[in-house]
Amino acid sequence: MMTRALTLAEIAALPAVTDLVTAGRALGIGRTRAYELARTGQFPCPVIRAGTTWRVPTAGLLAVLGLPVPGPPPPDRRA
Repeated sequence: MMTRALTLAEIAALPAVTDLVTAGRALGIGRTRAYELARTGQFPCPVIRAGTTWRVPTAGLLAVLGLPVPGPPPPDRRA
């Protein structure tokens, strides 16, 4: 079964860290290939291994896609 790629709106709405399959979808990479690339250290952006789970920081994913990486919010200036 072929899974559709993520839209720009879906990519922009990703949380700070996402799962490997979702990151793969954003890059047009299937599930099996995404896990293979992660296991061999060749996934196109940084990945984090947490036990048996693979996580992908969204900032790295956005950078690989050439999309702007949001900065931290401005400091709260309420007195």
